[in-house]
Amino acid sequence: MSAAPRFSPRTIGLGAAIVTVLVWTAFIVIARASAGRSLTPFDIAFARICGASLVLIPWGAWIVARDRDPARRSMFGLSPVPLRLTAIAGIFGGLAYALLAYSGFFFAPATHASVLLPGSLPLWTALLAAIVLRDRITPGRAIGLLLIVLGDLFVGGGSLLHALDGGVIWKGDLLFMSAAFCWAAYSVVVRKHSLDAVRATVAITVFAFVTYLPVYALLTAAGVVTSHLATAPMGEIAFQMFFQGIGSVVISGITFTRMVQYFGPVRTTMITALVPGLSALGAVVFLGEPLQWNLFAGLTLVTGGILFGVQRVRTSAAPQSPVPARAAGGGADA
Repeated sequence: MSAAPRFSPRTIGLGAAIVTVLVWTAFIVIARASAGRSLTPFDIAFARICGASLVLIPWGAWIVARDRDPARRSMFGLSPVPLRLTAIAGIFGGLAYALLAYSGFFFAPATHASVLLPGSLPLWTALLAAIVLRDRITPGRAIGLLLIVLGDLFVGGGSLLHALDGGVIWKGDLLFMSAAFCWAAYSVVVRKHSLDAVRATVAITVFAFVTYLPVYALLTAAGVVTSHLATAPMGEIAFQMFFQGIGSVVISGITFTRMVQYFGPVRTTMITALVPGLSALGAVVFLGEPLQWNLFAGLTLVTGGILFGVQRVRTSAAPQSPVPARAAGGGADA
């Protein structure tokens, strides 16, 4: 029998980059489109957790059984991470991010999410890393972060000014910024405790499965939370489980890690800077959303801020070998 074809590291890296950018871009467009259909944000979060759990819970149980280390497992032997870290990472990366992001799409258009979700993530991550990890914010990175702040203000400032007029877009903008903050907090936790990407992803999924699903079921049965799962088409529920769970959580988590392994954290960040522009374009083409001048200006500033900050970091960090190694540990899990 002939051996299975082996792909070169470059081919795998490029393929991982394409898949990651496409999934991240599609996440924004599909989540906004889903807001106009049958399911509520809590229903979509339920589908996301169930879809990811189908793959990651058996994977986590296998890792726990292989390690045979009681100190490195929790949640009934399903999480390969200690209970305290599983809970902290699970709250920020498993529950809060999903609930805030999906809720935001019910108030604000995808063009706003294109800038505020991936765009504000470097801002929150840099600030939290400076406070928690004592990372130094270089002058070049500070300029990049300033551009990101200006871009966010161009996008969200107008909706905040109209808050008193009865507009609701500002609510979605704040939810997007809060979701990005939660994912940044999760990323910093992962970096601080040097968690493996697969173990961290398994841990947040197990935590969400064990905590969110029973609470969601009880609140729904009591009538406290509205659910449309009983009346929504099965095809829509299955699609959300596949894309939001397996696609957004499992597949993009693995491909993003492979990107960092091949391209390094700096080039990976430059590649993912394509997401704001592509998702905004997708919102215009597929959802018919207008790309107004302030959105275009904010998009340009945010993308430029990401690229400028990363480029400056690469110039200053290139001579020092420990810096990329540390960044790779954080980037792979962010």
